[in-house]
Amino acid sequence: MKPTPRTFSHIGLSVPNLEQAIEFYGDVMGFYVIMEPTVIIEDNSDIGQMCTDVFGPGWGRLRIAHLATADRIGFELFEFDGNNAPTDTLPFRQHGTFHFAIQDPNLEDLLARIIAAGGKQRMPVRTYFPDQKPYRMVYVEDPFGIVFELYSHSYELTYSDGAYS
Repeated sequence: MKPTPRTFSHIGLSVPNLEQAIEFYGDVMGFYVIMEPTVIIEDNSDIGQMCTDVFGPGWGRLRIAHLATADRIGFELFEFDGNNAPTDTLPFRQHGTFHFAIQDPNLEDLLARIIAAGGKQRMPVRTYFPDQKPYRMVYVEDPFGIVFELYSHSYELTYSDGAYS
């Protein structure tokens, strides 16, 4: 028996500047802050110990803010002391997460806002299944080099009854 599909709770991003990331994901992407920036230090508090469990000893200090999307998906932004930019912003051959996707029916307008805010367009806007559905997508980067995708329609609508050919 297959398990019931689970819901998606949140994603966490490591950013170089928490205030700039809150501004981008709030003002450009339209997410809203549900917990203002908070400093977490490596100590014996519950949250300090949980971070040590995850990151290992010696992580020191971080700042975190919690945002949410219109469909209530959490968006955690982390600013770690001593953070550094990756040399490859799209390590697609490396195992692990390499992008997430945001849906907006006005994809081109959001794309223009992302570029105006210092983000990048990684490819032309493409139409999936152009003879069947007018659904569009494009890969972008935020101003910090984090790659994500924009979809004009839901994931289910985009891929239902479709196959790549």
